[in-house]
Amino acid sequence: MTPLLFLLSFFAQDTGLKDLPGKGLAQHDFFYAGEQKQHWMFLVRGGKVVWEYKDPNSKGEISDAVLLSNGSVLFAHQYGVTLLSREKKVLWHYDAPAGTEVHTAQPIGKDRVVLVQNGDPALLRVVNIKTGATEREFPLAVGNPKPVHGHFRHARLTDAGTILIAHMDNKKVVEYDSKGKEVWSYAIESPWSATRLPNGNTLIATNKKLVREVNSKGETVWELRQEDIPDYKISGFQVAAKLKNGNVLVNNWVNMWSSKIDPATAPPQVLEITPERKVVWALRAWEDPVNLGPSTIIQVLTEGWVPEKARFGEFR
Repeated sequence: MTPLLFLLSFFAQDTGLKDLPGKGLAQHDFFYAGEQKQHWMFLVRGGKVVWEYKDPNSKGEISDAVLLSNGSVLFAHQYGVTLLSREKKVLWHYDAPAGTEVHTAQPIGKDRVVLVQNGDPALLRVVNIKTGATEREFPLAVGNPKPVHGHFRHARLTDAGTILIAHMDNKKVVEYDSKGKEVWSYAIESPWSATRLPNGNTLIATNKKLVREVNSKGETVWELRQEDIPDYKISGFQVAAKLKNGNVLVNNWVNMWSSKIDPATAPPQVLEITPERKVVWALRAWEDPVNLGPSTIIQVLTEGWVPEKARFGEFR
């Protein structure tokens, strides 16, 4: 390659001007949110943004958000949890007590929410959103009681009625039953999220730029690292999900607090990757008319997942 061609190739890759695989915003219908300095959430259908929520006066980062089947959104935003209607009306709100943070929450049926609260002590809570009562609570171990910010980011209920919690500062993923008993664990550096797959394996994303699928014995059956996709600059993985087609969907989060986002050079926010580690979709939407902002959550709407159709022990 001549020096000129090399520079042109480097410039195209660095600025994101090269052709990206997939259909852009039209690849999937999806719900999207991300950790940043303001609360931004979007619903994309048919390649167009059909709903958005932007709160310029918001406080706290969105680390978890789910679109419910009725169009409402449940989102955890560091200093609390909010249930927002399609019309952007607050239906329910939970304030994190002083000195605590909440970065993850999931609905259980129509009347309950399970959340994980960073703090000293750290707690899992099942809250009845109709009565406001805490119906279940148990403590969670952490690596360092203070500071609380690094304790947890993501948790997900399983089909078995247990919950998988990524203990970020405790360097492991733990599965608990509804009484707080540990039933499975896997040691891994800085896990950000963990999801139980239909085949019984667990898909884990870490903020060390690693996605790994492990079986019940803790054996690695698949993983993804930066060097597997050298054409794409990875800023940081947060949540990974496996689609029905076998591909893995991962966000590529950019830290707005420690780096300045230049829309001309910012990397794709979402990657869809085959089992052979080929990128078949790279979503890059940093500039008008569609600026989605940093990526933490992407919920593909054609996968048939109903977030509120979940149980946690006897709660359903």
